[in-house]
Amino acid sequence: MIDSHCHIDEEAYAADREEMLQRQMDGGIEAIVIPSVNAQSIEPIMDICRRWRGFCYPVLGLHPQDVANDWQEQLRVLHQAMIAHTADGLDISERIVAIGEIGLDYHYTRDYIDAQHEVFRTQLQWAQELDLPVIIHSRDAIADCLNIVKEEVRSETVDVRSQHGFDERKKSKLRGVIHCFSGSAEVAHEWLKMGMYLGIGGVLTFKNSHLAENLANVPLQRLLLETDGPYLAPTPHRGERNEPLLMQYVVNRLAEIYHCTPKEVIEVTSNNSRTLFRLPTKNK
Repeated sequence: MIDSHCHIDEEAYAADREEMLQRQMDGGIEAIVIPSVNAQSIEPIMDICRRWRGFCYPVLGLHPQDVANDWQEQLRVLHQAMIAHTADGLDISERIVAIGEIGLDYHYTRDYIDAQHEVFRTQLQWAQELDLPVIIHSRDAIADCLNIVKEEVRSETVDVRSQHGFDERKKSKLRGVIHCFSGSAEVAHEWLKMGMYLGIGGVLTFKNSHLAENLANVPLQRLLLETDGPYLAPTPHRGERNEPLLMQYVVNRLAEIYHCTPKEVIEVTSNNSRTLFRLPTKNK
């Protein structure tokens, strides 16, 4: 299994981070993607990825809940780090695999909505300039989030083979995953039309969740597994610290929904993560 979203750098893991990571590796976790939330999280994340080379992969971005009075300075520092960590010749432990966690969040406050919009747009532009995927956070802001992504998508002309030879087509330069997707079937369809993946975690197992029915027309080939650890542990561990190995409960639920085996769920979703983040293929 690949955990496409886990905040390993957070304080909840501080007491036993190394032991916890070793337990995940020994238990069969293939890789963990670690998104940042602000400039202060850059070095802690990079340090973990250096020590867990080829197992933990760094992502840099400014989270909408961290947009405050210093957002311009935060972006300046993050952009410098993004450039530095996408340079040619970098070791795998130093190269970021995405920009994130970025997006919009109106849940707790609406004080910085205009700034959130500008921060989100800016990072979507950087992702396309740097040819990186994005990890998108959207809470209580779905309409604005969809509209901004649609407005910021750039396209490039590519040759597509057809029965008549090669035809020119427009291809989006923006790719990514909608983190912790829990929206409606209609919203899922909108994201899929833009070529996005949907990140699926512990919410799928919650008693009152409608996510299973909303995935009815979503191909397994468009899903990524994630924890959002240390948050959103699946049932029956809800309320506990989340860890990548607990994704097995999500896998089992997905196997029921898609009428396949847990092994097939793991194979497909892991391949999806490798494709999106350009992760190396695990040696057999």
